[in-house]
Amino acid sequence: MKAIEITAYGAPDVLRVAERPVPVPGVGELLIRVSASGVNRPDVLQRTGNYSVPAGASDIPGLEVAGVVVSGDADAMAQAGLQIGDRVCALVAGGGYAQMCVAPVAQCLPTPQGLSDIEAASLPETFFTVWSNVFDRARLQAGETLLVQGGSSGIGITAIQLAKAMGAKVLVTAGSDAKCAACLALGADYAINYKTHDFVEEVQRITQGAGVDVVLDMVAGSYVAREIHCLAEDGRLVIIAVQGGTHSEIHAGVVLRKRLTITGSTLRVRSIAFKAAIAKALRQQVWPMLADARIKPVVYQVFAAEEGGAPQAHALMESGANIGKIVLTW
Repeated sequence: MKAIEITAYGAPDVLRVAERPVPVPGVGELLIRVSASGVNRPDVLQRTGNYSVPAGASDIPGLEVAGVVVSGDADAMAQAGLQIGDRVCALVAGGGYAQMCVAPVAQCLPTPQGLSDIEAASLPETFFTVWSNVFDRARLQAGETLLVQGGSSGIGITAIQLAKAMGAKVLVTAGSDAKCAACLALGADYAINYKTHDFVEEVQRITQGAGVDVVLDMVAGSYVAREIHCLAEDGRLVIIAVQGGTHSEIHAGVVLRKRLTITGSTLRVRSIAFKAAIAKALRQQVWPMLADARIKPVVYQVFAAEEGGAPQAHALMESGANIGKIVLTW
């Protein structure tokens, strides 16, 4: 099969098309003929040597795929209601940038009715991440307010739509007026251009000083101290990436006085059982909303993997110009 290899740590051009053996599914796994592979920020970090591959995972980058089931553990597939020939999308710990990919059956979901494989490949990484962090860890409830840092990113456009669908109010930050407009079009109640406005002041103004209940943070660094001042009493800050740095100083007195919770997580290294629980929740509560278009995938640009598309996709990801997801096709 053809796959995209990281030939050395470095710039996007280290990604090269190569020949690899077709992986063999084991117990509890199935093999997918991949039509489309989602591109995510962790792929860029892996390419630059800043995100180690978990033990046992493929060194081929890529954390989400969509395609057709070609073989696998018959018993596990039967229990999941899947069979050979079914269209699925899957969250994987690696190996997604390839024509064939092994995935745990428990991390596979049927392609939602009406969606293409390109659209389906854009779902797993962001939907698993947002569900786990915003709803499981941060416990966002209907009637509460969520602040999303980076509202036009893949995570951001997913968080906006899921939070609104669950009855929450959504504020976002984004780096341009065009990105802010895109977030508003997806359902955000307010969008703050962080390059022209202080987001702390804007949050206080919009909430009339009450603050937000949950902050979804992909920046960390100096943002953490500022986000604490955005939170309401009993507010929750959940950190899922550290694009702004790993070290933060906070006002501990504010944390005490407001009874705040600061938490965070990474998904890639978690167990199959942990991810299976998220998949079950998504299938029950979110997949019906995708099928009837109450929420929708947002694909910004598609690149052909076998025609040099991977370096172009990574360059676009690093530019920050995308609004929504980037996808490779096979």
